[in-house]
Amino acid sequence: MQQFSCDTEEGLIGSLKVWKLAVAAFLVGWAILVFGFGYWPLVQEHLAIAGVMIGGSLVAGSTAMGGGSVAFPILVYVFGETPENARNFGLVIQALGMTSALLFILGRGTPIQKRMLIASCAGAAFGIVFGTFFVAPYVARSIVKLLCSCLWMSFAMITLARNREFCSLNGAPDLSWSQALRIGLPLGVLGGVVAAMIGVGLEMLLYTVLVLLFRCDLKVAVPTAVCATAITSIVGAALHLAIGDIPRAVFGNWLAAAPVVIFGAPAGTFLVTRIPRIRLLYFVSALCVFQFLWTLWATPLHAAEWTFVAATMLIANLAFVFLYQAGKREAAKLGTLRGG
Repeated sequence: MQQFSCDTEEGLIGSLKVWKLAVAAFLVGWAILVFGFGYWPLVQEHLAIAGVMIGGSLVAGSTAMGGGSVAFPILVYVFGETPENARNFGLVIQALGMTSALLFILGRGTPIQKRMLIASCAGAAFGIVFGTFFVAPYVARSIVKLLCSCLWMSFAMITLARNREFCSLNGAPDLSWSQALRIGLPLGVLGGVVAAMIGVGLEMLLYTVLVLLFRCDLKVAVPTAVCATAITSIVGAALHLAIGDIPRAVFGNWLAAAPVVIFGAPAGTFLVTRIPRIRLLYFVSALCVFQFLWTLWATPLHAAEWTFVAATMLIANLAFVFLYQAGKREAAKLGTLRGG
């Protein structure tokens, strides 16, 4: 098996003290806001989403799927929210839960691919701003729903096809800054544009590039993707707060789910070290397939929508296959050089 020297950052915080202090400070602030300013009835009104985010936050912390990828279809198809509200909820809840997971990851000294993380998040900051103003307003709601489902279905297909191989990978890529910037910046821009429409995107793209192209150990790729979700969501949430398009319903959902995700996402990052990863990835893939079929059933599809689904699935899978083959060729080349 190909091995890489590990360009990772360990122990950036050094202990879990920062995470514990941040969680304690948030819970105190949440309690003051909810009980001191009379928001408890609003929390009770939206308690159902807290139940949804128990599973959503655990999945988000333990895989390359942001919590919004679970919340988006539930909010749209079960609770009848608009895709815009579902996207905004995904961003604001991930800004909390995934940031908690980020602090937990760094506090435990979990290795991450630092340079690719920084480069892709820099690109995503531009992409999410550009996508919010110049892409999302001009894309039909049905297309937004289908885009989310097609991306995760494509992710499920490559995962199901190569699950055992991915779980056997070891090491992490030793990337130079020039490599990270050359690949990470455009990757981040694309992920940011996608996140501007559905609230998630960069984490899946970053994960697939690290695993398929660089043959990165999942124990490095997944925490890196989790950190990318946190940073991108903070940018997106701040942008929509500045715009002022966070309605009362989204705020109520956030208040109800906040105490759940601040523990759920870090718990996911911990559980992934205890649960066999191959079973976890099969479970996540099954969720992706289920939400894809559910979306096709729940969304009225005409010729244009079917064409979009077919084109998106084809492009995404071709891109994943291209990355996989490129990664295999590079692995074989390095193996030959070492053997020589």
